[in-house]
Amino acid sequence: MASSSPDSPCSCDCFVSVPPASAIPAVIFAKNSDRPRDEVQEVVFVPAGSHTPGSRLQCTYIEVEQVSKTHAVILSRPSWLWGAEMGANEHGVCIGNEAVWTKEPVGEGEALLGMDLLRLALERSSSAQEALHVITGLLERYGQGGSCLEDPAPFSYHNTFLLADRTEAWVLETAGRLWAAQRIQEGARNISNQLSIGTDISVQHPELRTHAQAKGWWDGQGAFDFAQVFSLTQQPVRMEAAKARFRAGQELLQQWQGGITAEVMMGILRDKESGICMDSGGFRTTASMVSVLPQDPTQPCVHFLTATPDPSRSVFKPFIFGVGVAQAPQVLSPTFGAQDPVRTLPRFQTRVDRRHTLYRGHQAALGLMESDQDRGQQLQQKQQDLEQEGLKATQGLLASEWAPSLQELGSLFQAFVKRESQAYA
Repeated sequence: MASSSPDSPCSCDCFVSVPPASAIPAVIFAKNSDRPRDEVQEVVFVPAGSHTPGSRLQCTYIEVEQVSKTHAVILSRPSWLWGAEMGANEHGVCIGNEAVWTKEPVGEGEALLGMDLLRLALERSSSAQEALHVITGLLERYGQGGSCLEDPAPFSYHNTFLLADRTEAWVLETAGRLWAAQRIQEGARNISNQLSIGTDISVQHPELRTHAQAKGWWDGQGAFDFAQVFSLTQQPVRMEAAKARFRAGQELLQQWQGGITAEVMMGILRDKESGICMDSGGFRTTASMVSVLPQDPTQPCVHFLTATPDPSRSVFKPFIFGVGVAQAPQVLSPTFGAQDPVRTLPRFQTRVDRRHTLYRGHQAALGLMESDQDRGQQLQQKQQDLEQEGLKATQGLLASEWAPSLQELGSLFQAFVKRESQAYA
């Protein structure tokens, strides 16, 4: 039986700033992925592809129908699964997901993970709104379910999503196959492991209200408040903690209204006092991402990814879709084929070492930071210098002060990953 206990450790935080909340004419997206402490996230580049009509696509647990064409994507994902915790595509669409529990029971069977839905949406959409339609369509057809942790004890949840593109953002919150969505065309918004859409629903599942009424959760009179109707009556400790992080995230966004930049978002993701930068027992922030999506379509979108845990001691490295983009091998985990514990049944009976090269180097660097103060400070300074170099380069690009070739843009992330790896050698 799938465990659906919200008391199990699970937390994430997603943020978006839409002008005039942003300091520049750009939508800015950010996410911390909070997962089991020893789980490795890799950063994977998947090029655009053409596929045979009628072909099937293997996701983490189930197969789905493949589409004829898929877009190029950059993904930050737990290295044992097919989907992703966060990512972007070549059209400037960004998505992050969150775990959530509602009055709708979590299914016991294997279906699409929320992380699978996220990747499928990135591969198949050219706008945030189209990505929403992709997710809700797949949700209706295949459902969501399956264990979300690499562990023999099943652990499942439903999902909320923050979707953004160059012009707007959407919050999509699900309860089984049901859902509600809110459009954000200006201002700042965050989500954090709880239902947050109230009466301001922009679009919804056609059976959402009738289902709630049939269950006795709503009397059919007055305003329909999605979060109020579908949230658990008695919130467990974990959900209460998410409320505190949600409020802290709102306050941090409010403090920076009109001045939100990529650096501001990085600072929010590094905020330990609020719990947004998670480090609690067996759980921590295992990877982070910030994206700048200029409203001017002639300017490239810039995506900063860490590929390592604890953003307060990691480097946000810039990725830009361009000619010559290829996989950075230092952030790609080893593969285990048919012998992978996720592929053999029963699943997850053994453990394998999924650490990639950068993760190993970063682990050693964190150890030095804690055991040797002088060398640790030197390493942190190297991290900060490298990150500032990437920020200045991309700021110059967006301000038309730097005019690199498409080849240079495409190899930017690989170059920064290589330099960070060398810093830890």
